Amino acid sequence: MIRAAAKNYKSVAVVTDASMYGELIDRIENGTNDEAYRFECARRAFGHTAAYDARISNYLNGISGEEFPEKLTLTFEKKSPLRYGENPSQSAAFYVSKNKSAFGIESAEFLHGKELSYNNIGDAQAAVALIKEFNEPACAAIKHSSPCGAAIGETVYDAFLAAYECDPQSIFGGIVSFNRAVDARTASKMKELFLDVIIAPSYEEEALRILQKKKNLRLLALPGISQKPKGAFEFKSVGGGLLVQQTDKNEIESENFNVVTKITPSASQMKDLIFGMKVARHVKSNAIVVAKDGRTLGIGGGQVSRVWAAEAAIGHALSSLDGAVLASDALFPFPDVVELCAKAGVKAIIQPGGSKNDAASVEACDKRGIAMVFTGMRHFKH
Repeated sequence: MIRAAAKNYKSVAVVTDASMYGELIDRIENGTNDEAYRFECARRAFGHTAAYDARISNYLNGISGEEFPEKLTLTFEKKSPLRYGENPSQSAAFYVSKNKSAFGIESAEFLHGKELSYNNIGDAQAAVALIKEFNEPACAAIKHSSPCGAAIGETVYDAFLAAYECDPQSIFGGIVSFNRAVDARTASKMKELFLDVIIAPSYEEEALRILQKKKNLRLLALPGISQKPKGAFEFKSVGGGLLVQQTDKNEIESENFNVVTKITPSASQMKDLIFGMKVARHVKSNAIVVAKDGRTLGIGGGQVSRVWAAEAAIGHALSSLDGAVLASDALFPFPDVVELCAKAGVKAIIQPGGSKNDAASVEACDKRGIAMVFTGMRHFKH
């Protein structure tokens, strides 16, 4: 009936939302229920029925177990207009789906600060995705959608301080996320810095009072920040097409670790190797993360050469790497990264393995007293 009424908009005004009732009544009473208004009602009605049909189609595909149907129907509702996109010359808006199990940035409550920008939203989602990796109190710092520091600790304050100390320069103007409530002590420390967005499950009252003194700082609350998305997919536009894939959601701890060197990582090193890989899969490929004691020491990402990514991670470290570990999102084509690790004092490496030159990297590790673990699982992020 809605579609039929919309098709006959020259004679019929069709409304599909209670928010439209008031205007319709006013227009009927003052005689402005004209064709232009009825056309606008029809436009909204077709959007409404299309979204309804799409939800039915997706529901039926889910019942049949069809992950990638012949026709992909997606429906999103506009949450808010945005001042502009990545750059002022680009118009933009923020749309969200009806999927209540994503537990992403779309579910966050805006508590304080300036309006979120296109880049804020993208970076905040990257911060949310990374913080979901950890069960311990943790902090993730994001700049340009890539981690610039991450750490776990006994408290959120410890985690924040360790993440900040990884790269005090890049965190400037960045996004910070937590998986525990922000307390006053942590808030006081963050107030000293220039941050764009803070997102956490909640804030202590005193912490809010401290942070709200910075009028431009955006504060977001996401109670479900630690919850993993269910059945999540990722989308990327490519010209006139769309790439669709499952999210990289496997648990790092459950991967098939295979120690391939004569030296076996210690228990503490293995914990750091897992921590490093959790961060590495959120860094743009090629990705290298150097870590120790549950904190990142250096991060190298987005390089066209894996050894360049390793040089960036090792070279940017602000503290000694003696006894540190290194995580790589993909295999080593050559043993050059091992050579860098040996010079820097790195004692253990985790990588997927699978290169025809694996033996050369393993041999290089054995010669230099470095432990190496293969996981058999790649974590590219492009």
